[in-house]
Amino acid sequence: MRRLFIPALAVVPLLAAGSVASAAPAGDAPRPVRALAETPSLFDDSAGGDADADDPAIWVHPTDRAGSLVVATAKNGGLRVYDLRARERQAIPTPPAPGPDDEAGRFNNVDLVAGFKLAGRPADLAVVTDRGRDQLRFYRIDPVSRRLVDVTAPDVPFAFSGDQTEVNEQRTAYGLGTFTDADGGTYAVVSRRSTPEVGVFRLVERAGRVSYRPVDRLVLPSTFTLPDGSTWSPCTDPGDGPQVEGTVVDPATGTVYLAQEKVGLWRTRLAGGRFVAAPRPVERVREYGVPAVFDPAEDDCVTDHAADPGFGGRIAQDVEGLTIFRTGRYAGTLVVSSQGDDTFYTYDRRTNRPTGRFAVVDGRVDGSQECDGAAVTSTPLPGFPGGLLVVHDGRNTPETPGGDGEARPDTDFKFVDAGFLRDRR
Repeated sequence: MRRLFIPALAVVPLLAAGSVASAAPAGDAPRPVRALAETPSLFDDSAGGDADADDPAIWVHPTDRAGSLVVATAKNGGLRVYDLRARERQAIPTPPAPGPDDEAGRFNNVDLVAGFKLAGRPADLAVVTDRGRDQLRFYRIDPVSRRLVDVTAPDVPFAFSGDQTEVNEQRTAYGLGTFTDADGGTYAVVSRRSTPEVGVFRLVERAGRVSYRPVDRLVLPSTFTLPDGSTWSPCTDPGDGPQVEGTVVDPATGTVYLAQEKVGLWRTRLAGGRFVAAPRPVERVREYGVPAVFDPAEDDCVTDHAADPGFGGRIAQDVEGLTIFRTGRYAGTLVVSSQGDDTFYTYDRRTNRPTGRFAVVDGRVDGSQECDGAAVTSTPLPGFPGGLLVVHDGRNTPETPGGDGEARPDTDFKFVDAGFLRDRR
């Protein structure tokens, strides 16, 4: 397995197409869209099983669109499976800790694979990053029962760690995007938590179950040379690097989009399961180049916005969920979650030219704030004639008080008709 490094000091120019050098104008209001349904609340407390919504994926039933499902991660709460009315159909727990001092499972991101050959028959899979145990896990989607069945091989390796001690440090499998290449191989592009590292793993069958092996590795920059000649590194927790989470692969071209949360949106390309192009930036975050330092008292980074040198783009850090609304072999829209301002930016799938900005606002149900993951399909579904967009809501309202009278940490997923993405502006 080779490893591709990008120089630590990298001049990061904007692309000629699909890039914006300055922050969004104050008058550039996002297009408001409203969700038609929302899933039940997930509560990140002991009473709620420490369930915290994060990342969704949409499975379209091959013969009955009304039987389609949304599969979503709930971190320590495992997986949740919803129908098109946003009702929970199944809850799947995470695996237990292997030892008394070890980390238990924690499901971070999910993506789907169609037609994977399993026991001699094609199967649709939900693939999950288990950030607690540094593994990938696999669930076959039964089209008859519409339930998920665990088909993870018992001996799946660690994705990045050398041993359980390293796993417990939690620099583990994090973001995820799956891809079936022209050679028929199925791959998972997986980022590593708290680092700028991204790995490619080939999915393989093992006696009717699914495992994987590493194929390639990429390390994005951590330090950047600014246009004025100075250098800048994004502020992170002490000892951490600028990590990637949002990941999506365009199946028509092998283009890989990577959301390096505090830096910006990158693109590269895969062929044969290997990176065959150096990463290039699509757009920077607004805070790119702005001085910031970690404040132990605040347990967070404090940004000196008054010293902004003006080198940033439009996306408000963190750059998070990525998904592609496909309307043709190459036509469609890339959707990017701008977590810092509760909006989403859109780009032309072919050219990466910016095409608009929207926000999921209050309506029949409340809107989406602090969005992590998103998923979209252009396939018309019952109740969603324009296709379905599912977005994470990191601050669900109205608030639900706990036993102490304080609001419980409440997250869920919003279901939006995606037809507005055909009307780009």
